[in-house]
Amino acid sequence: MDGWDFGWFAGRATEQRPAWGYARMLAERVGVADAVLDVQTGGGEVYAEVLRRAARRPSVAAATESWAPNLALARDNLAPMGVTVAESADGAALPFPDAAFDLVASRHPTVTDWAETARVLAPGGVYLSQQIGAGSMRELSEFFLGPVDPGTGRLPETLAAGARGAGLVVTEVRTQALRTEFYDVAAVIVFLRKVIWTVPGFDVDRFRERLAAMDALIRAEGPFVAHSQRFLLAARRP
Repeated sequence: MDGWDFGWFAGRATEQRPAWGYARMLAERVGVADAVLDVQTGGGEVYAEVLRRAARRPSVAAATESWAPNLALARDNLAPMGVTVAESADGAALPFPDAAFDLVASRHPTVTDWAETARVLAPGGVYLSQQIGAGSMRELSEFFLGPVDPGTGRLPETLAAGARGAGLVVTEVRTQALRTEFYDVAAVIVFLRKVIWTVPGFDVDRFRERLAAMDALIRAEGPFVAHSQRFLLAARRP
């Protein structure tokens, strides 16, 4: 599995989109920025879409990614658009100088290092991120694992406190639960292989009995419904 292209799921699963329109919001900001960094860009699919939408390209465009399959895909997608893609472990120091970017973005990061984010932002620079909230896809997780503690690490207020602790001014926080429907068990399997934290250690043989139960449930009652949790967070370096 590589990248975050979910085109395979067409006709097999659907997910409601957040009302705020992250790609549109980011494209508007990219269009007036001089230097942009996309942290944990995945396969670069969303960043490439944003750059195509933007009114103009920034003078400096960079991205980071940690996972080798995604790193190669991101370079294929972004290098033709003039983006430098650096290999950087999640949570490690960003390989860029202080105050290098007036816009830093990150869609669904695994971790947000606020000290590093604040360091690479220029004074007046903006951070914009769409994040996965605590308890995302909880119905799906609990079907396979039983009761799951969603924890507090991905709560909007936890992330906002981290931003303020790094000296940033939080300017916007928005949350939404998004209805997701799976129309067959194959879609569930592919999703759990791609979004691996939903059911840690997922394996078809290990969960064959629960997958058979899922198949029977979908056939009898229709799509399996879960809810992904998303929040938008914007902050500014004074």
